[in-house]
Amino acid sequence: YDIVHSHNTSCQFLTAAVSGITRFTTEHGTSNRRRNWLWFRPVDRWMYGRYQRIVCVSEETRQALSTWLDRPGLDERMTVIPNGIDLEGISGATPAEGLSKQEGYKILMVSAFRPEKDQQTLIRALAKLPDQYRLYLAGGAETAEHQRILQGCKALVEELGMTERAQFLGIRSDIPSLLAAADVLVLSSHHEGMSLSVLEGLASGKPMIASDVEGMRELVSGAGLLFPQGDAAALAARIREVCENPEKAREIGIRGKERAGQYDLARTVQNYYDLYRSLTKRPILCPKRK
Repeated sequence: YDIVHSHNTSCQFLTAAVSGITRFTTEHGTSNRRRNWLWFRPVDRWMYGRYQRIVCVSEETRQALSTWLDRPGLDERMTVIPNGIDLEGISGATPAEGLSKQEGYKILMVSAFRPEKDQQTLIRALAKLPDQYRLYLAGGAETAEHQRILQGCKALVEELGMTERAQFLGIRSDIPSLLAAADVLVLSSHHEGMSLSVLEGLASGKPMIASDVEGMRELVSGAGLLFPQGDAAALAARIREVCENPEKAREIGIRGKERAGQYDLARTVQNYYDLYRSLTKRPILCPKRK
C-alpha cells in the first residue's frame, strides 16, 4: 500500500510503527481516555508525529487535539474534513408507523449506550415533564460496559416510576423514519467529535436539542437549542419550549435543515478523494456509482 488511513486507536498505534508508507489518520473526538493521563502525551506526540496528514472532523476537534499535543509543528499537518450525511435519504423519510401512532409528545435520542452519551440526564429530564411526554431511546450496547450502562438506564426509569413513558428501541435500521416520527430530538452527551446523530437530526427538520459541549456547540448553535450538560431541569425546559410552541419548533427545524445542508456526504467523499490524490502519485480507482 502507498497510503494507510487509520480511524481508531488500535490502527493508529499499528500503522504508526510501519515504515515505508504514507499514513494519515482521522480524529473523530474532542476527548478520549488517553487524554486523562499526562504520561500518554509523549506517546501521542510520537504517534501523531508519524502521520503526514491528520484529518479532524470539526474545528473543535482540531483545536482540542492541538491543545493536547502542544506541538506546533504538527498543526500544519492538520486539516478539517467534516463528516457528511445522506441528506436526501433523511429529509425524504416516511415517519415510522409504530412511533407516529403513539400519543403525546415524542422525544427521541439516537445513540449507543456509552459513558459519554449520558442518557441518564435525559431520563431525569423526562421525570420533570408532564405525563403526555414520552421518551424513546434508540441504540445498542456492544460491550459489557455498555450493557451495564443500558441496564443502569432501565433501572433509573423504573426507579423514577416511568416504565410506561420511556421505551428502549434497541438497534434500528430505520433511523430516518424514527426521526421523521419524533416531535423533538435530543443528544445529551458529555462530549462529541462531530456527531452524525446531531447532523441527521438537523437534516430531518425536527427541532434538535443538544448539550452545550465541544463537538455539538459548533453544529447546533444558531440551528437548534443548547442546554448546560448534565442539567436535567434546563433540558426539560428546552423540550417544553419547542413541543408546546409549534411555530418555534417549525422555525428551529427550518434552521436546522439549512445547517445540515452544509454537510452533504458527496462533499465529504470529494474532500477525502482530493486528499488521497495529494498523498500519492499513483492513479486512484473509485467504483462507479450505479
